[in-house]
Amino acid sequence: MGSPWREEWGSEGGEDSSILEPIMLRRLRQPLCFSLSLVHKNKKDVLFMDLLEQKTVDYSDSDIKTLEWDEHIRRRPGMYIGKLGDGTHADDGIYVLLKEVLDNSIDEYVMGAGKKVEITIHEGEVTVRDYGRGIPLGKLIDATSKMNTGGKIDSKAFKKSVGLNGVGIKAVNALSIHCEITVWREGLTKTVRYSHAKLLEETEAVPTTEPSGTRVVFRPDSELFRGYEYKDEFVETMVKNYSFLNAGLTLTYNGRRYLSKRGLADLLEENMTEEALYPLIHLKEDDVEIVLTHTTQVGEDFYSFVNGQNTTQGGTHLSAFKEAVARVIKDFFGKNFDYRDIRYGMAAAISIKIEEPVFESQTKTKLGSKDMEPDGRSIQKFLNDFLGKELDNYLHIHPEDAGIMLQKIQESERERKSLSGVAKLARERAKKASLHNKKLRDCTVHFNDPKAKEPERTSLFITEGNSASGSITTCRDPKYQAVFSLRGKPLNCYGQSKKVVYENEEFNLLQAALNIEDGLDGLRYNRIIIATDADDDGMHIRLLLITFFLQFFPELVRRGHVFILETPLFRVFLPKEHKKSDNFMTSSPTAKKKGRGKKKEKDEAEPVEELVTNIYCYNEAQKQEALRKLGKRALVTRFKGLGEISPEQFKDWISEENIKLDPIRLRKEDNLSSLLMFYMGKNTPERQSFIIDNLVVDE
Repeated sequence: MGSPWREEWGSEGGEDSSILEPIMLRRLRQPLCFSLSLVHKNKKDVLFMDLLEQKTVDYSDSDIKTLEWDEHIRRRPGMYIGKLGDGTHADDGIYVLLKEVLDNSIDEYVMGAGKKVEITIHEGEVTVRDYGRGIPLGKLIDATSKMNTGGKIDSKAFKKSVGLNGVGIKAVNALSIHCEITVWREGLTKTVRYSHAKLLEETEAVPTTEPSGTRVVFRPDSELFRGYEYKDEFVETMVKNYSFLNAGLTLTYNGRRYLSKRGLADLLEENMTEEALYPLIHLKEDDVEIVLTHTTQVGEDFYSFVNGQNTTQGGTHLSAFKEAVARVIKDFFGKNFDYRDIRYGMAAAISIKIEEPVFESQTKTKLGSKDMEPDGRSIQKFLNDFLGKELDNYLHIHPEDAGIMLQKIQESERERKSLSGVAKLARERAKKASLHNKKLRDCTVHFNDPKAKEPERTSLFITEGNSASGSITTCRDPKYQAVFSLRGKPLNCYGQSKKVVYENEEFNLLQAALNIEDGLDGLRYNRIIIATDADDDGMHIRLLLITFFLQFFPELVRRGHVFILETPLFRVFLPKEHKKSDNFMTSSPTAKKKGRGKKKEKDEAEPVEELVTNIYCYNEAQKQEALRKLGKRALVTRFKGLGEISPEQFKDWISEENIKLDPIRLRKEDNLSSLLMFYMGKNTPERQSFIIDNLVVDE
């Protein structure tokens, strides 16, 4: 068998070529810069490697470092809490810290200890008090400041808990400027206080008459969570979910009481934005709870939980449920239905409890476990058996509900078949376009890649026109940020059938770029960002795009994937002729003084801040502040489009640290059909009255 190097270099074999491969391999394994030249001599190829440069880096014992547990968490917070953030998004780190504390309190309730949890957040400080058994006093220090230490690791005291690694409360401690834990247990109380995970005080155990339990008080470190603020809407959603998943548990948040009696049924009703076609089917036993129905909505709407943890990215249990519920319904009706037709319009929630769950990240948003318990039943078989018995029995007992379900499935089947022809052509067109899609500038990391690092950072910017897309494309992070360019205003798709998604080239290519034709499992970007101008046309395009997503892919909105990019409205600046002379400078080089004073060393020189000549403002108040700062000669430009903004400035605005995003959200009170009709239907009297009552006229 000939060497690959012989073919590469055109060798005729022989002694020289026989040693070529091992030489090359040895060379290539070394970090060297070299040039290659071939010299033909006596019809034999001789390879000469001229070493130009060899850079060596010192590597010694001093380079091997061992970080303390708290330092490791503070240096690599993403490994423990995901992204840091400032509280403007539901997955920001400050909410993960709260969740880690609440998980411990919820686990106490699950184990039959304590029926209420009190949460207070005031000026950035969080207090959580539960009425469980309390941390054993002798292990209070270990449980709060020693990694991989906890009562749940062996799964004896907490068989089906979320927190199994003994990490959560330690992460809270390490990432807080102040952390205080007080325990009441067996008539005694004890407190420990930390700052940046450093123990400040440990009190002696003293008698108490307080009910047993644990209180955790912490304040996230503002140096890590810059400008953070807890948003009531995100905390309330978290607290509500805990109440839905733990029927009978009373949670109090800043004086507001949350208590669920119907569990997942309350959760599904809270989140549905369309009316149910038939009463909720509620199935429950010790380790599983399932609620499902069909609505008039487009697509699927599923919520999944494991041991009380909201698995927003699904996982093995959700995949198993989707397959099992479709198979059982198909077998019940005895018809060869497509699983997609069965699930189309379905709204459902599933909560399971398993031993020693394995998640795909520390934030526990996607389940990786395949079995209900170690070396036990698979989740797939467990759900097949459960639904095969309980759901089948329900449909036999309630023939009217089964009839409505059958009618819905048949309608979905007819719609899908009517689209099959045009959809096939559209997919072929999209496939060809994907090879050279001029509208899409893709990134290298995708949300649906199981091996991707930080997939939550993946973003698709939807822009209007080549100018704006060019600016963003020039300065984006090509690893995580993609750009899709629109040509003018998209079609108003309100009231249209899904056929328009395939017939309209831009909608079809956008669907293909997102990879959502068959559901969100293959979604390629975590954040879909509408980046339009802040003028009337830009607002109109935003509305048309939001209508598109709400009409055909509402689950994208429900899952928090759709955002609006906040862009500056004004530029306040000084004309070039005034930049050097005005006193607006934040700082200036120190004037040289006469005399014999010693010169300062270079490393002691006063830093010179960059002169501020441009200030970009997002609202009127910021504009007025900028005018005050730059003085009387300052001028104001009202932005007409994103294309007017330089790529250098754009780069800073769309960076992970500075990007400002306004999420599109659906609330319980938002009836989707009525909402779309009001804003995007024909000019109804209700909308006319709204415009007249809210019209603002500039004088």
